[in-house]
Amino acid sequence: MVRIRLTRMGKKKQPFYRIVVVDQRKKRDGAYIESLGYYNPLKEPYEVKVDIDKAVEWMLKGAQPSETVSKLLGKLGLYEKLEAAKAKK
Repeated sequence: MVRIRLTRMGKKKQPFYRIVVVDQRKKRDGAYIESLGYYNPLKEPYEVKVDIDKAVEWMLKGAQPSETVSKLLGKLGLYEKLEAAKAKK
């Protein structure tokens, strides 16, 4: 199964995450299929940048977001775009 999840980057005690599409059997920081954006929890307020169109495309193909990524994408309005794309089909 293909998942949309976070992969950790950055130095010790300074986490920075990429939002990536990956086979769920791969390691957390293993090889990924495609990078969709990033999440920086250290900025105030936290910083999230995601290519929403790519995320919608992957979800239409069957990719499942992790719980954390689902919350982040929900705040960016992904699920409204996803419903519109499903209705368009």
